[in-house]
Amino acid sequence: MPVILLLVLLLSACASPAPQFFGAVRHDITLEGIRFAVFHDGNQAEVIRLGYLSRRARAPVPELMVIAAERTTGCAVIPNSLSSRIPGDTGEARLSLRCPGG
Repeated sequence: MPVILLLVLLLSACASPAPQFFGAVRHDITLEGIRFAVFHDGNQAEVIRLGYLSRRARAPVPELMVIAAERTTGCAVIPNSLSSRIPGDTGEARLSLRCPGG
C-alpha cells in the first residue's frame, strides 16, 4: 500500500500538457496556496492545478485558473472561455486569450 500512495503523490506533482500544448511555454504560479502550471501557446492557455484538494477546497479554483493565466501570460482571458475536458473538473482547464498586439 505505501508504494501506491508514493506513486499517487509523485504523479500529482507532475504536469504534462495536452498534446496540442506540446512545445508551449510553461509558467508556474502559486495563488492562495494552490500551485498551477500554465501552458501558453498563442491565444490559448491550458492551466493545470497541481496537488490534491478536498472537494470543499476546490470552489475557488476556476477563478484562480483565470487569474493564473492572466498573470503568467500577460494576456486577458476572454470571458466565459474556460472549459475542461471533464465538466466540473478543477484539475485542468483551457482558456482563450486576448493578447497585446494579437
